[in-house]
Amino acid sequence: MAYWIDLRTITTSFRAEKTLTRDTVPVDVEAVLFWRVRDPERAALEVEDYRSAISWAAQTALREVIGKSDLANMLEGRERLDAELQRIIDVRTEQWGGIHVSSVEIRDILIPRELQDAMSMQAQAERERQARVILGDSELQVAKKFEEAARTYQDNPTALHLRAMNMLYEGLKEKATLVLVPASVLDTMNLGTTLGLSALAKNVTEGNGDRRGGTAAGDETPPSACNGRARGGP
Repeated sequence: MAYWIDLRTITTSFRAEKTLTRDTVPVDVEAVLFWRVRDPERAALEVEDYRSAISWAAQTALREVIGKSDLANMLEGRERLDAELQRIIDVRTEQWGGIHVSSVEIRDILIPRELQDAMSMQAQAERERQARVILGDSELQVAKKFEEAARTYQDNPTALHLRAMNMLYEGLKEKATLVLVPASVLDTMNLGTTLGLSALAKNVTEGNGDRRGGTAAGDETPPSACNGRARGGP
């Protein structure tokens, strides 16, 4: 009876369903096995059906590896699981089938829906935590810069006044902009005194001008009055 054995590389898909990991999480894992017959005589004589034997050996090896691994390690280290599966299956099939396993690749790892939602919430919370930490570090750096600027302005009041005036200018240069500045801030900047002195000087200047104008007008004598005094005089 003729018996044909294919010596080319063959692919066999296998899976493990509802298998518990070391941290008791049920998972479904799908994988693909790449293998070929190295010794046709042993494959034909030492095992009844080498194809089915390889499939069963792959499934049991997959369940064994899953039971020894945590879920996080499975999700992050698939390459390590592939190498471990290849080593286990190759050792088992080489003993009785003369079969060489070229590689094993895990296609997918399915976890329960509830666990997916929990992991998603955990990842979102971790991202929010990192964002808040980054924001806190940024505020700390800004506070340190403000502290350095405060020390600089403390030693140089003129620079502080110029900076304050520049801030007011930046706020007022926009059209239809109203800026409310507390009186204490103006006193600190001496802007209130400066504005008051400017207004007082302007009022004094205008008052002097009015008085000079009134004196000149009072010194002038109407021509009719002069003529009357001349005619009625002694």
